[in-house]
Amino acid sequence: MEGVEHIGHKDVVWSYTATAFMIGAGVILLPFILHKMPQETVGIWNIFQTITALVLLLDFGFRPSFARNISYIFSGVRVLLKDGVEQTSADTSVDYGLLSGTLIAMQRFYRWMALAVFLLLGTIGSAYFYYIVQKYSGDREDALVAWVLLIAINCYNLYTFYYEALLLGKGYVKRSQQINMLGQAIYLGLAIALIYAGYGLSAIVSAQLVATIIRRVAAKRVFYTPALREQLHHVEPHDSRQILRTITPNAVKIGLTQVGGFMVNKSALLIGSAFLTLEQIACYGITVQVMDILARCATVVYQTFTPRLAQCRAENDIPLLRHYYLECTSALVAVYVVGGVAWLGLGDWALDVIRSQTRFVPATMLCVMLVISLLEHNHAVSAGFIMADNKIPFFIPSLASGAATVLLLWIFLGPLHWGIWGLILAPGFAQLAYQNWKWPSVVINELWRR
Repeated sequence: MEGVEHIGHKDVVWSYTATAFMIGAGVILLPFILHKMPQETVGIWNIFQTITALVLLLDFGFRPSFARNISYIFSGVRVLLKDGVEQTSADTSVDYGLLSGTLIAMQRFYRWMALAVFLLLGTIGSAYFYYIVQKYSGDREDALVAWVLLIAINCYNLYTFYYEALLLGKGYVKRSQQINMLGQAIYLGLAIALIYAGYGLSAIVSAQLVATIIRRVAAKRVFYTPALREQLHHVEPHDSRQILRTITPNAVKIGLTQVGGFMVNKSALLIGSAFLTLEQIACYGITVQVMDILARCATVVYQTFTPRLAQCRAENDIPLLRHYYLECTSALVAVYVVGGVAWLGLGDWALDVIRSQTRFVPATMLCVMLVISLLEHNHAVSAGFIMADNKIPFFIPSLASGAATVLLLWIFLGPLHWGIWGLILAPGFAQLAYQNWKWPSVVINELWRR
């Protein structure tokens, strides 16, 4: 039978290789952006990145929910549950009728989401962009072209978003990383060529669109093997509407959690743009982008083993879950310590070498941001171990943290005039109050006191 692909340390190596390649490609591209584009343009680029992250919230938790349930199906479950997981054995066959119905449910859901993205970005998004561009002294025509392309890439990205869930759910870690490397190489080459051809923001967004299309086409070919197509062709799909109703409750909880996470991690740039200059936004934004790269490196081990966590939950393999938890959290801390020290020692020197027009935040601010980011991703990994059991207890605290972050941002940036310190400390205070310590303690109590 076809089951979840075996995931071992070779997949971890591939994940690190792909992450290093994608980061390396980003490091190669970043000097071109920082050197060729003025600080105001970098500020708008950071806003574009935030809008893209906001659009992905319309997925509302369905991608990880679909991926988790695809893993359950390939692990042999016969029934998808609203809460918890049906227990299976390692030799249970795949219910292809259930798989077919789930695939149809995914396609229908993302078709409607893509339409929603088009309507939102074409109306509210365009009005916001018009407001921002009034402060922009660069090439407004190029910015407008970039905005139209940004709408196109976000619609297509969400329309085909479920392919990522399919690869993750099936355990195709190595192949997924190979596809990501291919896409990043195409993005890098095309973006640099277009930047040197004299295009600005539109160069970056055009390259992203082409790379995304290539990645999606490759992912479809990898997942739909001839054997799988043959199996799906001869089965009667389960009711896709019923499957969607089963998945929706926990997906909505994940979506609400992501909304809270967005308010914690991304709202600073959107709210800060109303109080700070584009130069300050560029300084903070470029620091956040490098911090996101560090976080991606730190969570590679966790992301690699995510499909196995769902399978361990289905098979109730607690000792293996303990092993994975220790491995994931150890890797997280090690990467933050090593990467943080290297950044503090070499970050400013690297910007001098490329003659960047944009700088990182000062060292004291950077140290605080590193600690806040480490605590954030440590509790996120713990939440992932809880979510693997198809239980989502953290959506209300996440929303509360998000609301607290937004409130603190308005206070710190408005009445207190804290500037960039306000952008840094608002999410840190909000998360430290509860989430930073709650979810690690829940996982530790479950896995070691059971």
